Amino acid sequence: MKQPLEGIKVLDLSRVLAGPLGSMQLADLGAEVIRVEAPGGKDDIRHWWPFVEEESTYYLSANRNKKSMTINLKQEEGKALFKKMAAQADVVIENFKTGTLDRLGLGYDTLKQQKEDVILCSVTGYGQTGPYKHLPGYDPVIQAVGGLMDITGDPEAEATRVGTPVVDIMTSHYVAISVLAALRKRDLTGEGEHIDLSLLDIQVASLGNISSSYLLKGHVSKRMGNAHGNITPYETFHCADKPIMVAAGNDRMFYQLAEVMGHPEWKEDARFKTNANRIEHRQELREQLEKEFLKKGADEWEQQLSSRNIPCGPVNNVQQVFDHPQVKARDMVQVSDHPKVGKMRTVRNPIKFKHTNIEAKSHPPMLGEHTIDLLKEFGLSEEEVVELRNKGAI
Repeated sequence: MKQPLEGIKVLDLSRVLAGPLGSMQLADLGAEVIRVEAPGGKDDIRHWWPFVEEESTYYLSANRNKKSMTINLKQEEGKALFKKMAAQADVVIENFKTGTLDRLGLGYDTLKQQKEDVILCSVTGYGQTGPYKHLPGYDPVIQAVGGLMDITGDPEAEATRVGTPVVDIMTSHYVAISVLAALRKRDLTGEGEHIDLSLLDIQVASLGNISSSYLLKGHVSKRMGNAHGNITPYETFHCADKPIMVAAGNDRMFYQLAEVMGHPEWKEDARFKTNANRIEHRQELREQLEKEFLKKGADEWEQQLSSRNIPCGPVNNVQQVFDHPQVKARDMVQVSDHPKVGKMRTVRNPIKFKHTNIEAKSHPPMLGEHTIDLLKEFGLSEEEVVELRNKGAI
């Protein structure tokens, strides 16, 4: 079956999460993605707990459908080999600290000499320019610097990072989007591109309504726990057994909620009639709603509220997520074979095409698993491969 990115070759120098997750999106869509790693393995993510058959589950989550080869980019022979490969590649992805690729003699200008229309995607914490460009950037640090932590968590407690590496995940999406856009531009103009992605830029761009409230009104948003600063009721409530999230996003939904709660009079109550009224009397409304929610379990409330098209759902742990009937119906878990792990369950790519199947085609590669085959694919002879190995270049 034809794949959307069939025929696109990607050299992936990136490590840890943002870059590898982005290249995995391209691999899922059919690109040939080749992880270029240092001999001995320098990618921290390969060593992060927990492990299954000595393979990091963290690494396994971000590297399906790729190949792996090792090259020592600090050796001249290794650099020459990478340049030869770049001459046949469409895209190079890297997330070294700003300036590292240039110091290795493999920056954008050099890669352009190998292939005029090459696309280089550089992912860094702070970008290729600015006073912080030389600093490393890890997800929780960017969550802190970029304002996300300050608006996350209980208002009476300390600022809290989001439970997943959300900045890395968002950045991975921009990796895929920007590479696809650059490929399209190349199709139209024949020009390559150097993409400069900064985790901080992406976090700032993802502040959404929080940034708009500040830039247009001067309003500095504060932590509100699970509540919403602009809409209410739009938060979690304790039920008889566990919490439920309710997002009554407009007046019509609130009126339906009032009916289900057995308080139709709230619809005409001057304190609750409009969202602006409810914001002004937020605490009074919450106290009354909490009394009602405590009378039944979250699942029962979910059934009653959902029957009125009020967005809601219980707060599930990860086991409950994968037991959820909708998650199962959407077939979000796939099973693939791994040479060490055996049958491996992983999350499926959420993109669903009507006419194209993009499910996992190969396991996350072990370090250097495809080195020899790939070198021959790039035109090296058996003798050249042996020579590179003897010199420690691969």
